[in-house]
Amino acid sequence: MALPPLGDEVIVIRGEAADWRAAVRLAGDALVRGGATRPPYSDAMVRMIDEHGPYAVISPGLALAHARPGPDVLADGLSVVTLAEPVLFGHPQNDPVRVVLGLAVATPARHLTAIADLANVFNDSDTTERLAAADDADAVRAILAG
Repeated sequence: MALPPLGDEVIVIRGEAADWRAAVRLAGDALVRGGATRPPYSDAMVRMIDEHGPYAVISPGLALAHARPGPDVLADGLSVVTLAEPVLFGHPQNDPVRVVLGLAVATPARHLTAIADLANVFNDSDTTERLAAADDADAVRAILAG
């Protein structure tokens, strides 16, 4: 799976979130707007972090929120949320988070491929900072395209 196309509906610039749960829900709401998931998927993403800790914070300032494929995933999808103010997830090294990606994959087989595709984008250590500073959806798309 290459990164799915990112329409304006799945990109949130300088979103307002009181805490990590609200930030993850912003990413989930964007996946719903993009047609990739149903609303309960956002709750599933929050539950995964509640159950497993801040594993979603994959590098300094960056969280990759996702949950297992299931009936609430309609299609593969990606959302990008930049936050007006960073939030704490409780990660000892990588807090605070300024960018939250929401990922939905329709089948378990695509999960690792999707993660690998995203990892390639973030091999450049300043990608997160550039995303956090993006002024609009076009800038986000350009950064993710490399």
